[in-house]
Amino acid sequence: MDQPLNDNICQEQLFERFYKKHSKNLHDFLYYKFGEHLNPQDKVQEAFIKLWQNCGKVSLDKAKSFLFTTANNLMLNAVAHQKVVLKYQKLPQKYSTNESPEFVMQEKEYHKKLQNALANLTEAQRVAFLMNRIEGKRFKEIATLLNISTKAVEKRIYGALKKLREDIDEL
Repeated sequence: MDQPLNDNICQEQLFERFYKKHSKNLHDFLYYKFGEHLNPQDKVQEAFIKLWQNCGKVSLDKAKSFLFTTANNLMLNAVAHQKVVLKYQKLPQKYSTNESPEFVMQEKEYHKKLQNALANLTEAQRVAFLMNRIEGKRFKEIATLLNISTKAVEKRIYGALKKLREDIDEL
């Protein structure tokens, strides 16, 4: 009833010989069965990794069966994943919105007007305005960053708002 000490494949030299003996056959088996597009070489490597991780549980006479079954299951999982990807690609993508085409066109036009109006601001006004409205900084923070007074920041922002109203309403 005594089992030999080397009944499993955990010995490094034994595992290496096993790898050299069966890796090409396993690759060919996967290649012939599934083709190249699922990368059978990677699945061979993964199967040997799983064998090594479970080497204490797998006896030497069951190792080949374990290896081929594991590799086959890895490929079947990859095939199933490909099917899910293809099924998702076939689903129609929703590109519609609840807005009317007129509203979308007006929104684009307004965006262009706004960009042009921002470009017409002086650099000082534009910097202060964008720091306040886009970055959400307070007047005092902007004043500290720009090394100017809070009153100067207020003047720049209010000047920018006045100019933006004029430019956008004009268009």
